[in-house]
Amino acid sequence: MALQQEIMMGETITLTTADGAAISAYRARPSGTPKGGIVVVQEIFGVNHHIRAVADRFAVAGYLAVAPALFDRVEKNVELAYDGDGIARGYALAQKSPTPAALHDIAAAVAVAAEGGKVGVVGFCWGGSLAYAAAAHPGAITAAVGYYGGTIAKDLGATLHVPVELHFGAKDEHIPLGDVEKIGRAHPEIAIYVYDAGHGFNCDERGSYDKASADLAWSRTLAFFGKHLG
Repeated sequence: MALQQEIMMGETITLTTADGAAISAYRARPSGTPKGGIVVVQEIFGVNHHIRAVADRFAVAGYLAVAPALFDRVEKNVELAYDGDGIARGYALAQKSPTPAALHDIAAAVAVAAEGGKVGVVGFCWGGSLAYAAAAHPGAITAAVGYYGGTIAKDLGATLHVPVELHFGAKDEHIPLGDVEKIGRAHPEIAIYVYDAGHGFNCDERGSYDKASADLAWSRTLAFFGKHLG
């Protein structure tokens, strides 16, 4: 069944953050009563087709999903391709988007997603690191999931306030397995999964997409949120 038959129409909304910024976000509602809220945190490529599709998948699974546009403070309407130019531009924009500001944006998205109930945060690449950072800041979220977050190993002293699940690729050219092992030693309470795949394995619009790994990680993500948001 097509996604549009199982969710209400996705829409672009405006979020106002605690520090007074106005940013856009993509919101996807389930067709019935939400069983929770999910904030989907982007890669360095913006709230592009893939991130909107992830939000739609969560809506199909019964969650009210919100994907904040974290680059809006620097540049509006950013949607980048998965190529060399997109990577270079995305890295540059991420460097201009400090973590404190991004956490304000995520918090504003959490407030909207909370209309669906308890809220979880899931992020990919840059967003995976931000999901971990959100778990280290007391707030309104109940659980966090990070996919291949490259800077998590640099913040191992963080105190996590909610359950966290992390997904990494064993063949990730950006994140050494040694870093993954460091995270596990520092935070044995975190559920960490490693797949026979590279960086970005969840995204079916990238050359590194690995369907088997993506499907397994997705099932674990849904089970994790089902346990903690239900």
